[in-house]
This record gives sequence, C-alpha cells and structure tokens, in this order.
Amino acid sequence: QVQLVESGGGLVQAGGSLNLSCAASIRMFRSSTMGWFRQAPGKERVFVATIGWSTGNTYYADSLKGRFTVSRDNAKNTVYLQMNSLKPEDAAVYYCARTERGGQTTAASAYDYWGQGTQVTVSS
Repeated sequence: QVQLVESGGGLVQAGGSLNLSCAASIRMFRSSTMGWFRQAPGKERVFVATIGWSTGNTYYADSLKGRFTVSRDNAKNTVYLQMNSLKPEDAAVYYCARTERGGQTTAASAYDYWGQGTQVTVSS
C-alpha cells in the first residue's frame, strides 16, 4: 500500500514562491510516474505536472511552464513542486498522485494513489 503525504502549502502573497513536497511511504517502482494536480473550490481537479520516477523526465500543463518546476529525490522517496511568481488564480488544494502509465498522463482517473492534499492560498 502506497501512502503519499503532501506538505509545504500555506499563505503567500502574489508574486511569491512555495515549494511543495510529496513523501511516499515506500520506494516507488521504476515504472511509476508521479503527478501533481490542483483543485480550486467548486472546480474540477486539473493536471499540473508529472515526473518520471526513474527517468526524471518532466511534463507540464502549458499554462504553468516557466513558473512551476517538478523534481524528485529518489533517496528520500520525495517529489517536489517549486512554484514561483504565484498568482491568486493558483490558489487551490494541491495533490500528488502516482500512476503506472506514461509521463504525459494528465487524466486524474489514471492515477491510483493520492495524497490528502495541501492548501495553497495566494493573496493579491
């Protein structure tokens, strides 16, 4: 059973930065892809970014390229999401998840394990 625990969320002013972490309870299979999603109140959960656990290959939502960076530390079983130049519209609950599908998997339904989420609030 895989458990994912996100942390690092909080309140930040517009233009600021946050670095989210997602710690996995076990070492991920080499074939795993880790994804980040976000969900604002009253909206659907949407794709943010992915990273291949063994390859380190990354993939981003077009609208977030250049501001968000996903990375991982295999030794710590942890994935990170560095968010810069935050905007009020980035406010949401951010989730990490795992899939055995490819690195460009953007559908939330394809992910089998999810964390509980961490709240990001951006003040204007």
